[in-house]
Amino acid sequence: MNITLLDTATLAGTSLEPFQTLGNFTSYPLTSPAQVLAHSAGADVLITNKVILNRETLTKLPELKLICVAATGTNNVDLVAAKEFGIAVTNVAGYSTPSVVQHTFALITNLLGNTHRYIADCQQGLWQKSEMFCRLDYRFNDIGGKTLAIIGYGSLGKAVADVAKAFGANVIISERKDHSPREGRTEFFQAIKNADIISVHCPLTDESRDLIGSEELAMMKPNAILINTARGGIVNEAQLAQALENKQIAGAGFDVLSKEPATDNNPLALYKGDNLILTPHIAWASEESIIRLVKQVSLNISAFSQGESLNRLV
Repeated sequence: MNITLLDTATLAGTSLEPFQTLGNFTSYPLTSPAQVLAHSAGADVLITNKVILNRETLTKLPELKLICVAATGTNNVDLVAAKEFGIAVTNVAGYSTPSVVQHTFALITNLLGNTHRYIADCQQGLWQKSEMFCRLDYRFNDIGGKTLAIIGYGSLGKAVADVAKAFGANVIISERKDHSPREGRTEFFQAIKNADIISVHCPLTDESRDLIGSEELAMMKPNAILINTARGGIVNEAQLAQALENKQIAGAGFDVLSKEPATDNNPLALYKGDNLILTPHIAWASEESIIRLVKQVSLNISAFSQGESLNRLV
């Protein structure tokens, strides 16, 4: 079995031995759109994190039997075409939950405690100039007692809720926009209005695109912070940048953008205010998460080779 990994660099140097034991293994650090066909030629199994495998490409890969997406989201693979051509597709899920939850709270605690600003001050030698033992230049607020609204209550949302409760937060679960709230959930706009912290964990779909824009931002409390470790495009970036600049909300912590890598003209990438913390899509990528990811992908390949179905989408 010929197995090809198209974007090894996304696995951050993690051992690929689990793949090497399954067949004739080839890997490429990265694969550009112009290189996809050349790198994929002759493969029975393709492993891709973000390399796009569209209909045009799949028609030219007659030997391909299995696509393993080394991620949960599969928007980079044409699932309809894969099914039509008899190509199985698998993904992985749950591997990065601890990492994403940890990063979510890193963003929350930094924003509530203004930790990033205090660190910058220390690096500039301002502590040495203090007239007392500490500096109290910026607000420092507890998570305890705050209302934290979760948008997207899958495994990640539930894990964030558990940690928030441990901090002493009042957790509310937002219902989908323009839907009547189910038992245990709060109507969407009511959740937006009541929250001190909003944490986004839903997938990007037609329904969730621009889910939060100027209207929703205007409803939020002035002291509220908005966290997005889910997908770019769920929050309107230009309208968020404007709300941050106008101090309409207290802050935002984002690990994702609508186009990645960030473009030079992205409103959040351009924003210089200290009420935004922007990280480069790293929430998923703890060392432990990537080890789990590689293991799960290898198990998907092994199951397929034995005629079994594991994490099959197609």
